[in-house]
Amino acid sequence: MKNTVLLYLSFLIPQSVGAQTIRYEMSFPNAIHHEAQISLTVSQLPNQAAVFRMSRSSPGRYATHEFGKNVYDVKAYDGQNKPLLLNRTDGDVYTVPAHKGTIKLSYTLFGNYPDGTYMGIDPQSIHLNMPATFMWIKGFDQRPIEVRFNLPSENMGVVATQLVPTADRFTYTAPGLQYFMDSPTKIGKLNIKEWKRTNTDGKPVTFRVALEADVADSSADGFAKKIERIVDQAKAVYGEFPTYDYGSYTFLASLNPYVRGDGMEHRNSTMIAVPIAFTGPERVLGVFAHEFFHCWNVERIRPKTLEPFNFEKSNMSYELWFAEGFTQYYGELLLTRAGFTAVPDYMNTLTGIVSAKQSTPGGTYYSPIDASCHAVFVDAGVSIDRSNYVNMFTSYYTYGAAVALALDLELRQRNQSLDTYMQAVWKRFGKTEQPYTVDGLQTVLAQVTTPDFARSFFSKYIYGHELIDYATLLTKAGLTLKKVQEGKAWMGTVRYSETDKGLTITGNTIRETPMYKAGLDIDDIVTTIDSQTVTSVTSLQTRLGQHKPGDVIQVGYTHRGEAKTVPVTLIENPALSVQLYENAGLSLTPEMQKFRDNWLGAKAVK
Repeated sequence: MKNTVLLYLSFLIPQSVGAQTIRYEMSFPNAIHHEAQISLTVSQLPNQAAVFRMSRSSPGRYATHEFGKNVYDVKAYDGQNKPLLLNRTDGDVYTVPAHKGTIKLSYTLFGNYPDGTYMGIDPQSIHLNMPATFMWIKGFDQRPIEVRFNLPSENMGVVATQLVPTADRFTYTAPGLQYFMDSPTKIGKLNIKEWKRTNTDGKPVTFRVALEADVADSSADGFAKKIERIVDQAKAVYGEFPTYDYGSYTFLASLNPYVRGDGMEHRNSTMIAVPIAFTGPERVLGVFAHEFFHCWNVERIRPKTLEPFNFEKSNMSYELWFAEGFTQYYGELLLTRAGFTAVPDYMNTLTGIVSAKQSTPGGTYYSPIDASCHAVFVDAGVSIDRSNYVNMFTSYYTYGAAVALALDLELRQRNQSLDTYMQAVWKRFGKTEQPYTVDGLQTVLAQVTTPDFARSFFSKYIYGHELIDYATLLTKAGLTLKKVQEGKAWMGTVRYSETDKGLTITGNTIRETPMYKAGLDIDDIVTTIDSQTVTSVTSLQTRLGQHKPGDVIQVGYTHRGEAKTVPVTLIENPALSVQLYENAGLSLTPEMQKFRDNWLGAKAVK
């Protein structure tokens, strides 16, 4: 662990820059108002129209994002800096119909949303996600790229990025468009901490945390040490680190009130933004664990549906239950193995995972493949109309984690584990960097177990949506599944807005709940329970508390101004909780304790 003043300065990697290199230059004359001036120069172009555009999607995201809305004052020049005709052929597409082989395109960019997808410009802090920042020329993805940053005088000038450094501390390169767009960059006052590990092939690996936070140096040291423990436990899952392209991996970490919350994986780095002051950093470690686990799962164990990544449209994938969901499972599990989440507290995580599968319409009526396909709409995608997601979608993060939990516990009863499976998937698809399909994942599971087991598991829980017998699976670890409000009457969980007219239902009612079956839905106003007025959620709960499951109550409500009354048959609250045997008054056996320790305990790091 050491404090590095200039990131990468002593790790310069020579790279020849040929005549066909696409050159970007980024300056910040109006950074105080969040503007940048950007130019890109392309030479040796064929004698045909040249098409430039902004991206509409970003690595790690699956929905579309309209980055082009923040681009203006677009101009084109030739090699002698003379203006060229430039046509705007779409909202984010610009065409130069005629030229003599060299084009310099310049534009102004606005950015004031520093997170894992967009970008932010401030004199003191430059926060760049490349698809939100740089226009590019179509048809020349394989050309090498060079970018130079001309910084404001107020900027401290510490650069953190997975881009390749040059002898000029503010000039970086990329081998092509895909890598360039996948390389977020932070420039400003960064506290750099680094440590080294030796990979199983004997090659050294450098890890860095580039921390943008108001924090004492000693606290930054301690925080990096925590991340170091997570890194080691992640390696223990796979048995080795990936081969990072330039020998290092960087956590670009902004923990301050000036960013927007997000975390995004990239091939040799991650961009993490958490809008909090640097206090109690343990509560943000989960995003570090999740994003780092991605450097195996999704960056190198890569779904075929995401290759090559399309920057012009949304990127639908059938495999996000694995790419994101299994990563979600391990992100939380690593915190327990690294000692940051106590086993009793981990029960809350398991409760959420199990409930996502067993207690939501998306988990009970639809498959994880279905959930994955909806990422193009829900992954920070923009819409203004209402949807019915509560009744047909469960996040592929938690849904996938629920499948991962079930598979882990199943395999552990067969003297295997999910770690074993992930290692096999890594060797088959990750180390070889051969994109996989759902069928490929099933084939690897068949090799780890048996073809019959793999076929049955995928048929029931991946292609299908059968409920999972978690109660039996959890018992092996001395965990029990209990109803949280056993014997309590319940008519459904919805959001209400308290008004002088009653309780306005502000969210869709959920399939199979008493309210849904009775015909109550969003925008209806609940006014009475058994003719007694309800004006608050508290009064509603008081009325329900006077009943038991099976009772029929009369609910008065208004629908589009019309007063109505409907009978509602109450049921027992179905909410579940995962509990330790010893906390539930049950006897924990030595075999259960051993099973639990092997699952949740720290792994030896080799």
